[in-house]
Amino acid sequence: MNFVTEEITQQIGEATREFTERYIKPHVMEWDESQTFPKEVLQEMGRLGIMGVLVPEEYGGAGLSYFEYKVVIEEIAKVCGSIGLSVAAHNSLCTNHVLTFGNEEQKYRYLPRLASGEWIGAWGLTEPNTGSDAGNMKCTAVQDGDEWIINGTKNWITHGKSGDVAVVITRTGEPRTKNNSTAFIVERGTPGFYGGKKENKLGMRASETAEMIFDNCRIPAENMLGEVGDGFHQAMKILDGGRISIASLSLGIAKGAYEAALQYAKERHQFDKPIASFQGISFKLADMATEIEAADLLTQKACHLKVMGENVTQQAAMAKYYASEVAVKVANDAVQIFGGYGYTKDFPVEKYYRDAKLCTIGEGTSEIQKIVIAREALRE
Repeated sequence: MNFVTEEITQQIGEATREFTERYIKPHVMEWDESQTFPKEVLQEMGRLGIMGVLVPEEYGGAGLSYFEYKVVIEEIAKVCGSIGLSVAAHNSLCTNHVLTFGNEEQKYRYLPRLASGEWIGAWGLTEPNTGSDAGNMKCTAVQDGDEWIINGTKNWITHGKSGDVAVVITRTGEPRTKNNSTAFIVERGTPGFYGGKKENKLGMRASETAEMIFDNCRIPAENMLGEVGDGFHQAMKILDGGRISIASLSLGIAKGAYEAALQYAKERHQFDKPIASFQGISFKLADMATEIEAADLLTQKACHLKVMGENVTQQAAMAKYYASEVAVKVANDAVQIFGGYGYTKDFPVEKYYRDAKLCTIGEGTSEIQKIVIAREALRE
């Protein structure tokens, strides 16, 4: 692996950092407290290419690699995990699904609007009673001539109400049978497609999480992605890239929490010394720095394999599992270093603490990542 950061990666990181400092940082707690999803900020990001990082230029995107994508998500999450989550879901799930499995007509129809930020994307796999058990989905699609009729509910969907277009995985066969699901593109405004309940969450409160409801929603057959029965296999491939996103999101949160704690430990004095000079604090900082570095390297390797076109399933699961657990631990230690101040909303670490937990749950829990890692290892 080449550990030298390319100039383009540095430039993208700096541009993202400048954007977050100017347009996101001043509003972080306001959006968090009010649970406001600032859709217009994501649309503004489209002008920088952030909403189409991985989309080739011919489809209106930035045409960059997973290394640049990692840096973009990290830099945003260092300031606000919520916005980082929304950007990640838009890019790696909805947009990437169309890019990876769409035909040319679908790509030219949807990708330019998604990459520009004109349209915000959603991706629907999870249901109220089927999280990891995707083979038992209740949301169905039935063919009726040149149309498909979708019925059912998806939940825990990022941009479930505000998204302009969604990729939806539906069941088109019998429950728990092989090749029983199919993916479709559904545009907002299609009769029978509604946004449902918005979740009131512990963290990531400025990233909208809501139900998507389908009530005899008719869509044209041309909106099917790939072939009938391909849906589950497509979703697993998309989640490989999505797990790199969550690893990057976790890294950003962890780095933000660590940097805040490091600075505070230098400035906060007790017994006429900065608290960083006490072993109890300095050892915490040492562990935080080491674990972040290890998580970063795991994520870089996953990016490398993805860019090289190699199988990334195990490495993406490792990166996502480890980085998300590190984010929770680092955020917890950051609150501890801040002491009582860390428990208040006047300092940033309490938000990192709340936001980090989602990273161990979304796009496959830590327990699911262990199953994936072990399964891949046993194949060797």
